[in-house]
Amino acid sequence: MRKPLIVGNWKMNKTASEATAFIRDLQERLPESNNADVVLAPPFTALESARRALGPSSWISLGAQNVHWETHGAFTGEVSAPMLRDLGCRYVIVGHSERRTLFGERDENIHKKVRAALRHRLSPILCVGESLAEREAGRTESVITTQLTGSLAGLTTKDLATVIVAYEPVWAIGTGRAATTEMAVTVHRSIRLFVEAGWNSEIASAIRVLYGGSVTPQNIESLLVSDTIDGALVGGACLDPDSFATLVRIAQIPRA
Repeated sequence: MRKPLIVGNWKMNKTASEATAFIRDLQERLPESNNADVVLAPPFTALESARRALGPSSWISLGAQNVHWETHGAFTGEVSAPMLRDLGCRYVIVGHSERRTLFGERDENIHKKVRAALRHRLSPILCVGESLAEREAGRTESVITTQLTGSLAGLTTKDLATVIVAYEPVWAIGTGRAATTEMAVTVHRSIRLFVEAGWNSEIASAIRVLYGGSVTPQNIESLLVSDTIDGALVGGACLDPDSFATLVRIAQIPRA
């Protein structure tokens, strides 16, 4: 049974001091549990304060929201995988729809970011998803297959053991309009079929696939009922400690 994973993507929210206060509040609300993995992904400026607030033995892991594919150099404004590792990060989000749509990221560069993360022992959380126009045109599967092909090309089965895929329909992000469980399950199954065809059935059954797109305490339980959905990449609902703690507690309930 794959362990559920809940990732809180803070996006461009919370200062360093606000991150400290949030984590202290969250820790008071959320008892330690081995039933689900939890990752917080603050902005770069809050990573160090978040690490200090979590402490060296925290069961909550630290992630970053982006990474450059080079280790160092003349890349003003960028952050490398070794820098993130040095800050205590274990995960990094790559290919988020906002990076694709607002900053023009393409699959070839996302592919390089995935490889950079793996080289430096970071688990990449690869985001894929379709726009509303693409869904209405019946292109959901082809769009996601193209994104997966471009982002995962050439990876070995060993590489995929630490890759996480997050399906985030662009039309549902920040809109309050989440995909239905049936919609999400259909795409999650197609992602596993893609992995099975490209690698093998063992990797396809082991890889964790998350749902992202207006996840709330009110809808997460219906999503996690399916054994194809392994957790959530959470946006707005992760910014409030009570809301995020509720999401995590629901994920910690053992699945049948």
